[in-house]
Amino acid sequence: MTISINLLYDLVGVILAITAVMTLTDKTHPRRYTSALFWALYAAVFLVGQWVPPEWVGVGVIVMALIAGFGGVGSGVHKLPSVEQYVASAKRLGHSLFIPALAIPLLTMVGTLSAKYLVFGGVPLIDPKNTTLVSLGIGCIVALALACWLTRETPMQGLRESRRLTDALGWALVLPQMLGMLGLVFSDAGVGKAVAHVTTSYINMDVRFLAATVYVVGMALFTVIMGNGFAAFPVMTGGVGVPILVGVYHGDPAVMAAIGMLSGYCGTLMTPMAANFNIVPAALLELPDKNAVIRAQIPTALVLLVVNVFLLNFLMFR
Repeated sequence: MTISINLLYDLVGVILAITAVMTLTDKTHPRRYTSALFWALYAAVFLVGQWVPPEWVGVGVIVMALIAGFGGVGSGVHKLPSVEQYVASAKRLGHSLFIPALAIPLLTMVGTLSAKYLVFGGVPLIDPKNTTLVSLGIGCIVALALACWLTRETPMQGLRESRRLTDALGWALVLPQMLGMLGLVFSDAGVGKAVAHVTTSYINMDVRFLAATVYVVGMALFTVIMGNGFAAFPVMTGGVGVPILVGVYHGDPAVMAAIGMLSGYCGTLMTPMAANFNIVPAALLELPDKNAVIRAQIPTALVLLVVNVFLLNFLMFR
């Protein structure tokens, strides 16, 4: 039997469904009905999304957006250990707490590199089309087992902690998946061609340095809007990178892609839309200012963006 990405999607869907049920049965939750519906719809995307018409999935996503937009996703009251219990647990476990966390990247790397050799009876053990993602999923499952073994807790406690973190993150948990698809939507809608038209009509692209600057800054700006450098890449590369920097000035496309993505990451540092990088840490650390991470990162992002402009000009056209 091949471990496919669909099996992991089903597992994620089951965990989200359990979260929805736990939320619905939590009578102390201030918004348990709307929150439970939100997580149930998200679970349905993973569990039955491939079997239902895309229009239905789209309707579900719109309902989720309306629930989140009107403040329908809230957090329940969770019973946490006391400070004394935290300290006692930390002393007992020590540095072994890092074992489950380090197991995830280690098993992901091992699974990715060894997947082509794990073939039994002509059937690959890991889906060859998604070796990294499947290996990551396996690593997470093994890490959960290690965490239960080290802490002497049950998987049910893991689900409770999963729900607590889900409550802490709220609707922002959904943003990475949604924004990751935005680049494909923009590409299919012809946004890249529109960007090419606007830039060539209103900006003097006959100056190579200016064209490279537009590409670098554009990558950062579109990432700020979309929250995802991978979503911004097809728009700016299709609109400016390939037709102008490569097609007109004959630059190195490999250098363009590398520095272009790095420029997109500068935008990631400056936007709340990149929830998994900027909003999630603030929520997990319970910072009073949810934009504190962004404020700390903006100076670095701006300096690096300026450096990228010169790097692209010096390295791409050698």
